Amino acid sequence: MSNTFKALRAELESEELTIKITELGLENLPDGDTTIDVHYSSLNYKDGMAVNGNKARIMRNLPMSPGIDLAGIISSTSDNNFKKGDEVIVTGWGLGETHSGGYSQIVRVNSDWIIRKPDNISLKHTMSVGTAGLTAMLSIIELENSGIRNSSGDIVVTGAAGGVGSLSIMLLSKLGYSVTAVTGRMELEEYLKDLGATNIMSRDDLLAMSRPLNSGKWAGAIDTVGSTLLANILSAINYGGSVACCGNASGNDLPTTVLPFILRKIQLIGIDSVYCPINLRNDAWQRLGDLIAPEEFENITNEVSLNEIEKPAKLILEGKVQGRTVVNIKDI
Repeated sequence: MSNTFKALRAELESEELTIKITELGLENLPDGDTTIDVHYSSLNYKDGMAVNGNKARIMRNLPMSPGIDLAGIISSTSDNNFKKGDEVIVTGWGLGETHSGGYSQIVRVNSDWIIRKPDNISLKHTMSVGTAGLTAMLSIIELENSGIRNSSGDIVVTGAAGGVGSLSIMLLSKLGYSVTAVTGRMELEEYLKDLGATNIMSRDDLLAMSRPLNSGKWAGAIDTVGSTLLANILSAINYGGSVACCGNASGNDLPTTVLPFILRKIQLIGIDSVYCPINLRNDAWQRLGDLIAPEEFENITNEVSLNEIEKPAKLILEGKVQGRTVVNIKDI
């Protein structure tokens, strides 16, 4: 392992934030018991905020690298549960937020954050899934745990063309669910149907459903955007249905009433992909590898080098990214 490496590094220079590719040494790495040679990371909404001026102070311990997930190979560890050469995944646990993240050729992390890569998925394809796919799978698991089955009725997915939305549609379809995809980009109708969506609904049509309680339309939902869209979905969930809430791209507010909860006995379930237990993560990753074939990963994946991250990082904040963006960390 080389003593120097390249990373996208955010730091303050004369009180001005700079984010640029920099050559670093091992002494620049944070504390941790395991060092990983990073091969791939991915682009998530939080990463877009970090790369574009550290919006909302996503990165809170400067200097550091963004990147909330990574896949790579262990180069050294003091944990007897792992060894040099193990292919591993790290998502969550403050990576790219409080701990220097995956947009770096070498990282050092705590071993209890690490998932051993399942045999049924390649290193690159783990980042085709990344935090977005893990979030989608965790959402489906929680819907299943609440009693939702593919015979229960339609499932509605918001932010359908984004990372979590695209993977949610693909996974739900493979599990036999009928899926309604909500999007602000109706020109992507064919793409969403190719993923497995049965019905396409415009975001404007959902926004127009502004009554506190609408007629029941869906057995459940995976919502990635929050705010008014989530409120309107809650108003149209069938009796006993459930909604997995996993994002806030439209806002942190929730302008709803208690009526759907007390009159229809619905559940609103929060999804946490940052600190969820290791056993649940392992189960989710295994199911992801079982459900998605290698060629299907390629169909939803765009690959860029770390040198090329600026443009897609802007597009993801504008809601213009389709599918998943994998970042090749070795290619700098």
